[in-house]
Amino acid sequence: QVQLVESGGGLVQAGGSLRLSCAASGRLNSIESTSWFHQAPGKQRELVAQIFSSGSTNYADSVKGRFTIARDNAENMVYLQMNSLRAEDTGVYYCNVYSLYDEMNYWGEGTLVTVSS
Repeated sequence: QVQLVESGGGLVQAGGSLRLSCAASGRLNSIESTSWFHQAPGKQRELVAQIFSSGSTNYADSVKGRFTIARDNAENMVYLQMNSLRAEDTGVYYCNVYSLYDEMNYWGEGTLVTVSS
């Protein structure tokens, strides 16, 4: 079992920056990847950024050059640094991990980001 808690969301002006955090606890062995997903109002949840155990990363085209995913394994934390924010970045951001131990995806409750323009 894995528990995830996101934080760092809030109201920010277009062009501004925000840093999201995800704290993980529970059974953290064999975590293959950690990801951030974005769900805009009325739309499907979409992958924004992903980091694998190897250190390899993957980003959606819409955030390349603006968002950066990073992790601190010693503290069981993952971060999403968001720069040059746009109105379309508004929505709920969810932390996700995939565990090879039980072949399960785990989700946090999400944190709301609102970008004003």
